[in-house]
Amino acid sequence: MKYTKPKFIMPFNLKTCLFIVLSMLVLEKTKAQQTDQLLQEIKRLNDKIENLSYSFDQITKKIEDVNWYNKLEELAYVDKVRMTGPPKKIKNATAKGAGNPLVFWSYVFIPKDFDANKKYPLIVLVHGGVHGNFGVGNDHIVKEFIAQGYIVAAPEYRGSTGYGKSFQQSIDYGGLEIDDTKACRDYMVENYNFVDKNRIGVVGWSHGGFHALLNVFNFPESYTVAYAGVPVSDLIMRLGYMDNSYRKLFSADYHIGKEVVQDVKEYRRRSPAFQAHKLQTPLLIHANTNDDDVLIEEVDHLISALKANNKKFDYEIYDNVAGGHHFDRIDSYKAKEVRLKVYNYLQKYLTPSKPFAGLQDLMKASYQPIAK
Repeated sequence: MKYTKPKFIMPFNLKTCLFIVLSMLVLEKTKAQQTDQLLQEIKRLNDKIENLSYSFDQITKKIEDVNWYNKLEELAYVDKVRMTGPPKKIKNATAKGAGNPLVFWSYVFIPKDFDANKKYPLIVLVHGGVHGNFGVGNDHIVKEFIAQGYIVAAPEYRGSTGYGKSFQQSIDYGGLEIDDTKACRDYMVENYNFVDKNRIGVVGWSHGGFHALLNVFNFPESYTVAYAGVPVSDLIMRLGYMDNSYRKLFSADYHIGKEVVQDVKEYRRRSPAFQAHKLQTPLLIHANTNDDDVLIEEVDHLISALKANNKKFDYEIYDNVAGGHHFDRIDSYKAKEVRLKVYNYLQKYLTPSKPFAGLQDLMKASYQPIAK
């Protein structure tokens, strides 16, 4: 009888278990691939949404430009011009276009009744916001300056919203953006022979006030007078009381790239309170005790630093005035009273041809319909 080697027959239960394990491994691999694909798709969609938001901002800005013309067409020649500031900071210094000056826009408002054979004082009016822009919410203030006989220039410095992702991420808070504002000032002097280079004021609120401060600290020979309303004054203090989403705007890799604790000196360099020793220009500062954006303690630090350096300047702290951070930019009667103080201060140094004699002049200029 021939011997036949018995075949090994896997028990049914063992075969079943092995099949289940192999199936699970295949399913896990498929699931991991699907998850990875899903995550990639989510990232692609998020990037697309982010890019769309920049496009929407550009559309909104173009609409706002039209609004500027509509609001001021009977009072001023409204223009928007391109100019250059310093090259933006990039990691790859050999990249195409590296070292080229940054191109940015500025608004220009010239009174309709100006005489090109005369000289006029200039107000460099700087918008606020980490990523803000010069919106039509400033229209009453522009009208008030125009009515007094000022030419107004408003820079849309690097980091401003409405000009695309690349431009917005060129932000350099307290750095090269300050040079952009100075470049706007220089452009006006070089290109408009009716601008009096000896009568130039820089004016701003919040981050715009921050610009006004650092412009007169860094370029004292370029400005006759400055006004800083509720100004950002101490970035170290500020980032201590703001939330993490705000702090990330500064530590982003395309911006400063470091948190305060990693480079205190850099944040001090960008803070007016630590540059107060440079002041040489007449300066007026306003603040409000109930400001919930730029806390009064921040402005107090600036004022204390100026006093400690024996600097001559003017300031007023308002107590709990309605409007908080915007107390003198809104349309309340009190806001108009405070703005009149600002205009009276500027007038002493810039001598506009039609200064306001009182509050009624201000209200007539900005809040009453134009007679046809």
